[in-house]
Amino acid sequence: MMIPVVRNMSLALLAFSTTVPALYAYEPVPAQATERVYVMTNDAKKNEVLAFARGSDGSFYSTGRYDTGGRGSGGTTDPLASQGALNFSQDHAFLFAVNAGSGTVSSFIVSTNGLVLADKKPTDGAEPVSVTQHGQFVYVLNQGSYGGVTVFNLDRSGHLTPVPNSTVLLSGNDVGGASVAVSPDGQFLAVVERLSNNVDIFHILPDGTLSAITTTPDKNPGGFSAIFTHGGQLLVSETGPANVTDGSTISSFSINSNATIIPVSSAVPTDGAGNCWLVLTPDGNAVYTSNSASSSISGFKVAGNGVLTPIGGVIVGTNPSGSINLELGISSDGKFLYSLNSGTGSSPSSQTAPCRKKQPFPDCRRTQALKGSPPSKQIA
Repeated sequence: MMIPVVRNMSLALLAFSTTVPALYAYEPVPAQATERVYVMTNDAKKNEVLAFARGSDGSFYSTGRYDTGGRGSGGTTDPLASQGALNFSQDHAFLFAVNAGSGTVSSFIVSTNGLVLADKKPTDGAEPVSVTQHGQFVYVLNQGSYGGVTVFNLDRSGHLTPVPNSTVLLSGNDVGGASVAVSPDGQFLAVVERLSNNVDIFHILPDGTLSAITTTPDKNPGGFSAIFTHGGQLLVSETGPANVTDGSTISSFSINSNATIIPVSSAVPTDGAGNCWLVLTPDGNAVYTSNSASSSISGFKVAGNGVLTPIGGVIVGTNPSGSINLELGISSDGKFLYSLNSGTGSSPSSQTAPCRKKQPFPDCRRTQALKGSPPSKQIA
């Protein structure tokens, strides 16, 4: 991660707000602090990343703030309508942040002393909303206007170099590209089009550029974001049909060599509403979904072939009513789950290890407002 490297010790969270309070005090970090947490303001005038340390009991301690050199879009509750706007490199050596308001992407070196801005580059499109990295390449999804994916070469110092003629378009204009993800073997890149309800798959070529697009409609309504399992299957969150109570679902797909997708587990109910965000545990054996409209979290076991099985009664955690829990994150040791709550401007951290028998998310949850970060949105 870094310049002394702190591998696998950080989690990126993304919080949205039009303003960050001027009275922002840094707290001393206790010896029991075990993980770094990062939050992005998406401020329309000056986008920043806020840093926190997480104690062993789930408490957060503010440790710094870092200018991305760009501008966000502003807004409060999910203005980017995306997953992955703040994301780590595979080895956690770098942190990437999109600047939707200025059409740029920033890269930071992650050091033991904090973040160091390494580079900032235009994304060859409007309103970048999601970023991911695999190997030496960084992929940025632009949501605005025609929408597309642009490729950058990442060097060892965190500098980004645009790959010439690398921008590929989505299936149409204003289709609402909401997330970008790369398969574990680096063979495929996936984009979910939120407004057209399509899943786009691209072959990744040896030079990092992308093949022609292969688009498959998601037969289940409300496709929003996607992540890959360790086995290479694609998991897609689905908000569900309109006007259906607790109608959200999650689906898994296998990808054929021709870039078409085949359902493995289709439209598995989350027993909640407004499921838009997914997070996979470090060992890849479970996935959690954030039901933002019903303030709940659902859990599923993930088999090696991508089959999804509900954990317990499906709902494994609840937030206070009106929390508007958005994106989720898992600590590097797999013992804490983070839920960013736009309605309360807080980030509860829940133990994923049971406190009591057969209760994956019991009443040991801590809910703490992150100092200086009002209404929030994403976790990476």
